[in-house]
Amino acid sequence: MRGMRYFALLFAAMVTFCGMAEAARAEADTERSAMLREIPFSSIEGVSVGNAQDDEAKTGVTVFCFRDGAKTGVDISGGGPASRETPVLDPTKEDIGIHAIVLSGGSAYGLAASDGVMRCLEEHGIGFETGYAKVPLVVQSCIYDLCYGRADVRPDAAMGYAACEDALAGNHPVSGVVGGGTGATVGTLIAMKQSTKSGIGYYAVEIGALKMGAAVIVNSWGDIYDTQGEKIAGLMNEERTDFLDSAAELYRISTPTDLFSRQNTVIGVIVTNGRFDKAQLTRIARQASNAYARCINPVGTLADGDTVYVSSCGKTIEADVNMAGTLAAEVMAHAIENALRSSKTDDADHLPYCVDLGK
Repeated sequence: MRGMRYFALLFAAMVTFCGMAEAARAEADTERSAMLREIPFSSIEGVSVGNAQDDEAKTGVTVFCFRDGAKTGVDISGGGPASRETPVLDPTKEDIGIHAIVLSGGSAYGLAASDGVMRCLEEHGIGFETGYAKVPLVVQSCIYDLCYGRADVRPDAAMGYAACEDALAGNHPVSGVVGGGTGATVGTLIAMKQSTKSGIGYYAVEIGALKMGAAVIVNSWGDIYDTQGEKIAGLMNEERTDFLDSAAELYRISTPTDLFSRQNTVIGVIVTNGRFDKAQLTRIARQASNAYARCINPVGTLADGDTVYVSSCGKTIEADVNMAGTLAAEVMAHAIENALRSSKTDDADHLPYCVDLGK
């Protein structure tokens, strides 16, 4: 009897402790939310966003334009990136601003989109003055979307030009199946027919005078969790009635595996009016990548090209780099959640575009 009474008291204490811990967490979340005011991504000065896509082929381009240039850092945590001009962001290189970040589909083929972005920027007189010509500095990362829609149609210079024109004509940071997120999917470890549709997501906040926004194209074979830890997308069973666990399925692989030739990438952008140099922006990008680990599992493998850019733009203000890095991870996590919630697609509209080899 004493033993049973002891375990009953122990169980009651554990329940009480868990309840207190959950209440403390909820209180902390409420306090943090009260400090951060959500704002439109478009309210961040110094950057404008444009999109272009092929809705039949399911691929596209999103361009972030900085008319006056923006100092930028980058963190590449994935093992198989498709990228352009990222070495110019090395903190040991000249500390000058870039003029555009391009996020696109098409895998390495999609890098051609930046040719059109450069031409568009040159026509608008935007670029680094060399004396002989203005040279726009454009960096780019691509997702692999050749397994969704048509593999023979990829973003090209014309699509990049159209997306850049769209950015310069207005500011269109739209979450969902648009621009570079048009062909994004998640949960692709076993088969495309078991994947979930994804896209691009945005989220922005201000705390005092500091503004920060995140944009991300979520194209992982890992499962996606929201900011509360609940799975919201990922690998599904063959009947598409429930989720499977991508990590558990990965653990079944006991011999070296190609992991579908690096067909996965999560690529994101953080923009802020905080005043930082390239070394600090690179550090903030590294911290922003923590959001990938919080919301995606598995992530950062050799099958991924996961990348985060961080740009300082507009009328900048002094800010603490550690606070900015912590905030970057938080806004990126919300952007990841928004990418999935804004891209929900019926199976009837999703499955016809899923291409599985040999099927």
